[in-house]
This record gives sequence, structure tokens and C-alpha cells, in this order.
Amino acid sequence: MENTVQEARRYLNNAKEILREKAKKDGDHYEDRKYVRLAGHAAYSGVLIALDSILEKKKGRKSVEWYQENLRKIDRKALDTFNSIYEGVHLYMAYDGVKNVNVSKEGLREAEALINWVETRTATA
Repeated sequence: MENTVQEARRYLNNAKEILREKAKKDGDHYEDRKYVRLAGHAAYSGVLIALDSILEKKKGRKSVEWYQENLRKIDRKALDTFNSIYEGVHLYMAYDGVKNVNVSKEGLREAEALINWVETRTATA
């Protein structure tokens, strides 16, 4: 489990590095949408890696609804955080490439919070 959380953090750190070094921050916006998208994909992947370590196993592809359904059974606050990450990191950053720095900052903060939550759950399990 610990390796999974470390791997999730590695993805999140990669996302931060992409934004810092490649997206070129200009005031409250990034200049390059491509790198915002790459960072969003990396951060969201990290969250899914962390969640996969504590959720029931499933063969094949998992949908966002599957993650929501499984989190609903465990912790409603974690579900709320996941929903915010889905919207902010996956949709706004990864798909839309929203260049607003605050959107990215808040999305990555919530992603880190959910990864920390997973780490806490695995430590007490």
C-alpha cells in the first residue's frame, strides 16, 4: 500500500513540475494549455492510483461512477473531495486546459488531500 501512495505522490509531483517548468505562468494564468492538460492528466491518474489501493477490485475499466459509488460506501467527505477533483483536475485542467492558476492550484491541493486521506486509511487498516 505504501508504494501505491508513493506512486500517487510521484504523479502529483510530476503534475506540479509540469506546471512550474513548462506551462509558463503569466500572472494569474498559464501561457500553454497543452501543459495544463498534461498536468491535469498526471494529477488525476495519481488520485486514481491511490484510490485503487483501497477500493474493491474490479476487472476491466473503471468509470467515474464506479469510483463515486465505492467512495460513497466508505466516506462521504472523501466522495465530495473526489467529485471536486473530477471536475477541477480531470475536466477543467485535463480536458479543457483551463489556464487559470487558481483552478490548478485548488485542484492539486484537493488531489493531495485525497491522497493523504488514502494514506491515513491504509495506515490504520
